[in-house]
Order: sequence, then structure tokens, then C-alpha cells
Amino acid sequence: MRVGIALIEGYSFSRDPEELGFRGLAAGARRIEELGFDGILSSETAGHDPFFPLLIAAEHTRRVGLATGIAVSFPRSPMVTAQMAWDLQRLSGGRFALGLGTQVKGHNERRYATPWTGAPGPRMREYVQCLHAMFHTFQNPREPRWFEGEHYRFSMLPPVFAPEPIAHPKLPIHLAAVNPYMARLAGELCDGVFAHPVITARYLREVMLPAVAEGAQRAGRAVSAIDIIGAPVVVTGRDEAELAEERKLLKRRIAFYGSTRTYSRVFEVHGWQELGERLHALSVEGRWDEMPRLIPDEMAEELATIGRLEEIGERLRERWGGLLTTLNLPTDYPLRTPEELRLARAAIETLQRAR
Repeated sequence: MRVGIALIEGYSFSRDPEELGFRGLAAGARRIEELGFDGILSSETAGHDPFFPLLIAAEHTRRVGLATGIAVSFPRSPMVTAQMAWDLQRLSGGRFALGLGTQVKGHNERRYATPWTGAPGPRMREYVQCLHAMFHTFQNPREPRWFEGEHYRFSMLPPVFAPEPIAHPKLPIHLAAVNPYMARLAGELCDGVFAHPVITARYLREVMLPAVAEGAQRAGRAVSAIDIIGAPVVVTGRDEAELAEERKLLKRRIAFYGSTRTYSRVFEVHGWQELGERLHALSVEGRWDEMPRLIPDEMAEELATIGRLEEIGERLRERWGGLLTTLNLPTDYPLRTPEELRLARAAIETLQRAR
């Protein structure tokens, strides 16, 4: 199993003021590589573009993989995304993977100011197919591959605007998924599927992996060639007191996600449909403070891997080994003190031994 973690602003594992903010990205990337991580993620959280930190990480690392985890697709035209991905693949020497996701309609229209046209699944299919055509054309300018779809059209690339061929043109695409359609699409057209944190091992095993396999079979591909990527919810601490506080935050987080109908399929698999409906109703009424109290302990333990720092690696291996090929630790994973770093290295090594 490969192990990754996100690189975010101010997360250079140092309390030195000179290493905070964007100036700390280079030091943070180097530290992630030194700790033995296999991959660095960058997402759209905290209002930042997901590609920018990877530009810095590519320059200041030599071994570790780099990936957007994820970049929201529809606000960016396929060409805008393709050019950025191509440049990062060139700069990193072939270490970049393009992680994409759709986000929900409200965020596209109201936060990104982007029109929402048609169902997201078929539109994402075209988006990926268009990217494939562009990457092929970048690498083979004399044999262009054009694309014509309902949502996207790529039929021109004058030489003055064409990126140059690169040494590592095989550029992996990972697709974020919760529901079966996206999982099937990832199995059919992409190199990896990125499971949302708010899933369970049972949901991955019973719903998502069969859908990935179905998509792979449809395309005549081996499912073993597809990276099964996860960023499970992790609750950890140095002692039971810290764990108790983290459990409270966990229930608040579960209540928030449970109120969103996008994740209703996960709740249905476990027989939590009624609870999901109650959470949604309370969220509509703005009664957020009441929601965490509805989350039972057994539900929290199903949706999160919980344990002290010295045991969390083994607990993650027990739950996710044999299911995930890449496991990404959360951005708040404790990596400050020498003891925390020692325990993190041990956890990374434990997970890397998992098959």
C-alpha cells in the first residue's frame, strides 16, 4: 500500500515563523519525502488552487508522487486543466497524477460561478475523453486526436499554442467517486478511483469495487491496473483524553456529511437511511447543534478508524489493507514533535507492508 498526505499552506511541520504560509510549502514537501511518504496531495480546500503547491513540491522533491486530490473539473475547461497537468508532469519528471472531481451543483453555480449543464456523470465522461484526446495530441502533433461531444469540443491546436512532447506522456487520471456511476467510469477510462472520506470499508467492498471492476471489464482492462485511493477519516491522539475530544469533533463531522443527500447511498448500505433523513431535516431548519447528538458510537466507529498514535497504523492496515492500494492520511495528522514523527514513520511503514 502506498501512503500519502496533503501539502497545505503553513504545514511545513515547523513552528518557525519563516516557514509558515506559502514559504513553508517547499520545506513541507521535503519533510514529507524524508518521512517516507509515497505521495503528496493538493486539494482546493482553504480557497487555494490545487495545482500551485505541487509546482513548488515538484521543484523541491525527487522521489515522492504528486497529485491533485482533487481539482474540481467543470470550472476549468479541459484545455486549461490539460496544460497545467502537462507542465507539472514535465517539471516533476513523470511523478504527477491528475485527480478530478465534479463537486455538487450548488458549489459549481454559486461558489465557482460556473453553469451546471446536464448530468455530472456523462459530462465527466466527456471531460476525461477530451483530456485523453488533448494529451495524445500534445505528444503526437502530427497525428492529432480530436474530440466532439455534447459538452466539449476539441478540434484545433495551432503549432504556436501546442505544448511540446514530454518524456513521460502517460499522465494518470484519478476520478473522485462516491456512487457507482463514477466508480464505473473510473474503472473504464481512468487510472485510479478516489473514494470520498465519508465511506466505510463495507461500502467500498460491496458497492464501489464491484462498480470499478464492471467498468474495467467493459473496457477490457485488468482491475488490478486501477489505483484504489482513499483518504479515510482518522481519529487519533496521544492518550484517551485526546481521543475523547476528537470523538466529539468526529460526530459533528459525520452529522454534517450525513445531512447531505449525496452520501445517502452509504447510509442505506448500513441501514442508516432514517437517521440521514432526520439529519437533513435538521440542517434545513438550521438546527446544527442538535445533530451530533444523534450519531451513535457504533456509527462513528464504522465511519472512522480510531486509535492512539502508536496503534493507528495497525488499525488502518487491518481495516483498509486488501481494499486500498493508496491510503492518504489526513492533513491534521500529528507531525510536529520528534515522538510524533517517530510514530508517523512507524505507521507509514506498517501501511506500506500491507497488501
